[in-house]
Amino acid sequence: MFVTALLAPLVALGVIPIVLLSTIGFAAWAVFGVWMLLCAVLVALDVLLAADARALVVTRRVPARARLGEPVTTSVAVQNLGARALRGWLRDAWQPTAGAPDGRQQLTIPPGERRRVEVPLLPRRRGELRSDFVIVRSRGPLGIAGRQARHDARGALRVLPAFASRKHLPSRLARLRELDGNTSIQVRGQGTEFDSLREYVRGDDIRSIDWRATARAGTTMLRTWRPERDRQVVIVIDTGRTAAARVGDSTRLDASLEASLLLAALAARAGDHVHLLMYDRVARARVTGVDGASLLPALTDAMAPVHAQLVDTDWAGAFAAVRSLTTRPSLIVVLTAQDAAESARSFLGAFPDASRATTVLVGSVTDEAIGDLARKRDSRADVYLAAAAEQTMRDAQVVADAIRRAGGEAIAADPDQLPPRIADRYLELKAAGRL
Repeated sequence: MFVTALLAPLVALGVIPIVLLSTIGFAAWAVFGVWMLLCAVLVALDVLLAADARALVVTRRVPARARLGEPVTTSVAVQNLGARALRGWLRDAWQPTAGAPDGRQQLTIPPGERRRVEVPLLPRRRGELRSDFVIVRSRGPLGIAGRQARHDARGALRVLPAFASRKHLPSRLARLRELDGNTSIQVRGQGTEFDSLREYVRGDDIRSIDWRATARAGTTMLRTWRPERDRQVVIVIDTGRTAAARVGDSTRLDASLEASLLLAALAARAGDHVHLLMYDRVARARVTGVDGASLLPALTDAMAPVHAQLVDTDWAGAFAAVRSLTTRPSLIVVLTAQDAAESARSFLGAFPDASRATTVLVGSVTDEAIGDLARKRDSRADVYLAAAAEQTMRDAQVVADAIRRAGGEAIAADPDQLPPRIADRYLELKAAGRL
């Protein structure tokens, strides 16, 4: 049972008979009691005449997956099994991060019929969103009260990463096609695979001349090359406490996911094998042995429910898990936030040995606001903040230098620029024959 906002004006109208009848000798309290009794009778009558909110069959239709920040439409179907027409409201019990409408949905169902109510969502958080029940209110003919019932109807929606960095993919794929020999541009680099022979053109690299083919053909022939395929790319995402820090409108972890998806899409199109590991103290997600068109769906599905944990990352365990993914990684991309020498000691101590066959990239998300603070000198407080910002930038540079001395490469950029920079470095390694 419930009462509507009309009950308050109805009770307030009792002032009129109280004033009128008290002037002719009736006791005010007696008139008030009679009026309240009348209101109670009207409420009870309205409840009795309302359609039974329990005589319903509720089902829902929810897409299995949706991307973060993109609108998605769900629906609830309600069938009226009662003998009276139901007029009222429906409220779906999604959590606030699902972005469901705040108001109730109007509902009118004749007896024996079925109606479908659309519930638009705008997810604001990755992971699993659930709605376990629906509340239906059936209003009486007077509109002052009615019946209410809860109907269990579970719905689940997995919210995937937004993958906003996919806007950079077409331009990088065009460069990849150039490297792959699908255009007139051919590349030569140590470790690349032989592709075909063609006639020498002035300006070509004379080191690529095939003298045996030249002798057979009677004209100068040149070897063309293409980047090697079937290489191993291992992406390690730090899900420890540093990944929870907010940079701009999102967290560092979100920026790492964007960089991972762009690199994975590019590497998969290049014919390389991509492995994903999300790790802090334990492996939060692991994707391996998936190639081709199934790779990106597998990655986004594994990433969706993972959030940063407020613990320090066990880097020895993380790199041990990397070795279990593949015995011959060609490229290891570590996405983390190593910007303080003290906290980076365990990371640098467990840093994998880089070699001619293995390249290690360390990508870090930086905050542009720190650079702005370092340049501001308008007040005494600004000077102190600038000193702190400069110290933070120096610490990050010290860690980056230590990574280079260990044989790795450090890439630092803001959340919007980190994904394309890592993708560009991947293409450079392909062009140079190092991958």
